[in-house]
Amino acid sequence: MSYQLSAVVADVELLAEQTGELDHAVLAALRQDFALLPVTPQLVEELTGSLPDFAVEEPGPQQPFRLVLSAALTEVFVRWSRRGPVAYLEAEFSGGTGRQAAVVWLDGAVAWGPDFDALLDRPRAEWPINTALVRIGAEPGRWIDPFAELGLHLEGSTDGWLAHGRRRLSADYWDDLAEEWEYRQNATDQQPWRPGAVGDWGIP
Repeated sequence: MSYQLSAVVADVELLAEQTGELDHAVLAALRQDFALLPVTPQLVEELTGSLPDFAVEEPGPQQPFRLVLSAALTEVFVRWSRRGPVAYLEAEFSGGTGRQAAVVWLDGAVAWGPDFDALLDRPRAEWPINTALVRIGAEPGRWIDPFAELGLHLEGSTDGWLAHGRRRLSADYWDDLAEEWEYRQNATDQQPWRPGAVGDWGIP
């Protein structure tokens, strides 16, 4: 199973205010009044006037991100952070191995990070993305960690988050589907089965 992410996460009102006039900004709803902004080449070009650069070598502690955070792009995030904390997150996993990295800006300066991890042998709470999410205000809940609590597990790629945002799905979309499926299952179980009777979910 693979996972890939390049995104900004911040308060939904902050991101809506800062990106409302942009053609290539798509906000995806997360829990706790946060939103995720997929960072695509088109968005970077719109924000900075230049095409993005990507690291030639594999990311590591000295160069934690695949996307090069140019001075122009960093200045955008710095400016946004004067309205509230802003996190840039990257992750890439495939076949059980991969990496994640994060940085947080607040009040026009780096407040934490950047932090990189390709081993994830630290306690889960200390992983870069989890730490960054706590730094911007994520609170604990019934999920295993801040990553899941906000709903970052719901899509497996930046493109998936683009589709999520364009469809205006909530962070609880998949939970709602599961509950609806369970409801329909229970309703079906209470009805006598008739040959050829197929419900909306393709289940007799």
